Amino acid sequence: MALDLEQTRLRQVLGRFATGVAVATCRDVGGKPQGITINSFSSVSLEPPLVLFSMARSSRRLADFLAAGRFAVNVLAADQQELSRRFAVSDDPWCGLACDQDNTEVPLIVGALAHFECRFETSHDGGDHVIIVGRVEALAERPGAPLVFWAGDYHQLVGATG
Repeated sequence: MALDLEQTRLRQVLGRFATGVAVATCRDVGGKPQGITINSFSSVSLEPPLVLFSMARSSRRLADFLAAGRFAVNVLAADQQELSRRFAVSDDPWCGLACDQDNTEVPLIVGALAHFECRFETSHDGGDHVIIVGRVEALAERPGAPLVFWAGDYHQLVGATG
C-alpha cells in the first residue's frame, strides 16, 4: 500500500513539470496504422540525430513499435486535445481520422505542429516502461502553438507565436 501512495505522490510531483503532447505512430506487421499518446518525448543527440520516447510495458501497442522498424512522433498543436485523448484511450483511434496517406511507411497525423520520422535505433529497459530511441530521417513543422500537459490537465501557452 505504501508503494501505491509513493507512486501517486511521484506522479503528482512529476506533473509539476510541463510537457508537450505528442502521438507516436507506426504500422503493425499487417500494415495497419497504430498510435499512442506520449508526453515523454525528448531529444537525445544532434549528431547523430536521435530522439526518444517511453512506453509502458503494459501497453498493447508496445510490440507493434518494437517490431515496426520505423515510427513517427507527431507533436500536437493546441487545438488537437481531442486527438490526444483519443490516442490515449481508444482501441481504434484511427477510426474516421485522416492521416497523411502519401507516407506509406509511417502514418502522420494531419494538422500536427511537427513530425519526426524515425528509424528504430534501439530500446532500453526503463523500469515499468521501455525507452525507444529513433534516428530522425525526416522532419517537418508548421507555425502554431503546442498542446501542453501540466498538473494533470491540458493547457495552452500564453503568448506563444510559433
